[in-house]
Amino acid sequence: MTAFTPLSALAGGLMIGAAAALLLLLNGRIAGISGILGGLLPPQAGDAAWRVAFVAGLLLAPVAYAALGHATPAVSLEASTPLLVVSGLLVGFGARLGSGCTSGHGVCGIGRGSRRSLVATAIFMAVAVATVFVTRHVLGA
Repeated sequence: MTAFTPLSALAGGLMIGAAAALLLLLNGRIAGISGILGGLLPPQAGDAAWRVAFVAGLLLAPVAYAALGHATPAVSLEASTPLLVVSGLLVGFGARLGSGCTSGHGVCGIGRGSRRSLVATAIFMAVAVATVFVTRHVLGA
């Protein structure tokens, strides 16, 4: 388990907020990952470049961080491949059903004062709390 460090968490939150605000101010787009990825399938003429750049930045940031000599956390997946595939599909379905993902609603929607995003984020958090409770205290996993 990684120890919580308030300063790095604050710095990360400020960078995410600044990136979301800049994308909205400079490009008029919301930095919700499901919407950005969804817009690439199929790509629309004249709309794909910024989406590809955004996703590339997400994928290349840890590579750049490691290249600068910083240690990256080890990733360990203990679930089976079929479970991961089903989980990914369920998350995608939920993001579509909820008209956005946690990043779109939680970071961007609440920042814009969207009531729908406030309700969606409250539901995301309630379900997350219930899932952890059931998983750890009812199922004992």
